Amino acid sequence: MTALLVDWLWLPTMVLHFLIQGRVQGVGFRWFVHREASELDLRGWVRNTEDGDVEVVATGTEADLAELRRALRQGPRGSRVDRLIEHYLDESEATELISFRVEGSW
Repeated sequence: MTALLVDWLWLPTMVLHFLIQGRVQGVGFRWFVHREASELDLRGWVRNTEDGDVEVVATGTEADLAELRRALRQGPRGSRVDRLIEHYLDESEATELISFRVEGSW
């Protein structure tokens, strides 16, 4: 497990992959996730899938990822989250993550 230096304390970090299913495309879901993740200082990305879902990879502290999970279950106004699938990823998946970004947008 890697660590993050926050106010002189080393906090363990983890990497999670989320797949959000329901009415999650065309309702501002990616931008909602970007805002929530950025406020939590998470690194990672969010994108739409070809199947109509939204996919998220995020790295941060366990507490911050729990807060993101809560936000993903709620979603933005106009969305409907039917299912949230979550997987832990290897720490090596976070090496290229510098900030949080929306993929597949212009």
